[in-house]
Amino acid sequence: MLRNITKKLAILLVISAAVASCKKDKNEPDTEDSSKEFKYLRVLVGDELSPKLTQIDPSAAAITTYDAKFPLASIYGTASGRYAAVLYGAQNLVEVFDSGLQNHDDHVDMVNAPKWAAITANGIKPAHFKSKGLESLIFNDGDGTLSSAKEPDFNTAGAKFKTINAGLLPHHGAMAQFTNGNYAVTTVAAAGAPVNRVKIINSTGGEVHASAMEVGAIHGNASDGTNAVFGAFSSASATSGGVLVVNQSGQQRLIPNPDGLGAFRFGTILYAGSAKKFIAYGAAKGAYLIDLTANKMTPLYSGSDAFQCKVDYAGKNLLVLTLDGKLRVYDLSTGSIKKEGNVLAATPSADTYKPVLEATAKFAYIAVPSAGEVQQISLDDFTKVVKHKVSSRPVRLTLLGFESSESH
Repeated sequence: MLRNITKKLAILLVISAAVASCKKDKNEPDTEDSSKEFKYLRVLVGDELSPKLTQIDPSAAAITTYDAKFPLASIYGTASGRYAAVLYGAQNLVEVFDSGLQNHDDHVDMVNAPKWAAITANGIKPAHFKSKGLESLIFNDGDGTLSSAKEPDFNTAGAKFKTINAGLLPHHGAMAQFTNGNYAVTTVAAAGAPVNRVKIINSTGGEVHASAMEVGAIHGNASDGTNAVFGAFSSASATSGGVLVVNQSGQQRLIPNPDGLGAFRFGTILYAGSAKKFIAYGAAKGAYLIDLTANKMTPLYSGSDAFQCKVDYAGKNLLVLTLDGKLRVYDLSTGSIKKEGNVLAATPSADTYKPVLEATAKFAYIAVPSAGEVQQISLDDFTKVVKHKVSSRPVRLTLLGFESSESH
């Protein structure tokens, strides 16, 4: 009898462990040896001068190079973790890179070797990129259209992103995806006019909610699926700034900048998924938490020398890199600083292409153009650095894959 009870308890423990393991995704990193990167995490690097992409497999210390179409591409990882969109804005072309990594809840499979996916897009001046679920969305500045595609189509021969025409005029625009399938998109009143309104459209371009508020010079945005937040001046006079909050129901409001910032607009808005926090960033003013409930912004880092500000891959921490070479890591659940210290030599403020930052739960990755390398810096000990030689002028950086080392 006792033996049977013990056996049943053992089976229950095994089942519980299996169920727990199935809940892991790229936003829930495994806990394991902090001295080594996750097996299924990849770093993709683009060059200023060379039409090459370099993939780093940090766990294996392996470097692989792939032929791209043009240099200086903008690269963005998709929400699924498997793909990266590669935007050649000046050449009116978008390609997609396939890491071959696919998440299966409790493990990761390598379903194919890294390669270029089959799908492309040909919008005019593709610029902003967003990804939610399995959908990738691009705003084309040259004609005011959107390009949309779903990942199951990415490796279909001859596949193209579909074009969504919402009747927008050409402008340097931005968009956000909502969980109900609609999009928030910026608008302009006339060609060449400032970007001053946001409306909500459906997936075919039809208007769902008209703009409810006019602001000034919108730039940068992020979404949690229910609310989209855009950096903006309060009005066309540009004497004060804030963030425009657009709810998927059509409601709009402005959260003003904190007192003392003056005539300033935050040009970058970030969203940290795991921490469920929005962050406003501007190099001249630093990084601020946006509290949608309290309708206010509070400073995390208020210096005027921050040139990189990134949410880590799991969406839990914020990393700020300043011109003096200091890296600061903030816990977004508390708003407190976790660690700070120098990781680079000082960066000249006049440099056109400065070092570029991304981070996982274990490491910060900094592409250093002048050195032709990506530095992998331990977040436990900033003095522990692995230098990956990649290309002559690495200026673009994104992460792919999963914070997991679990396979079959």
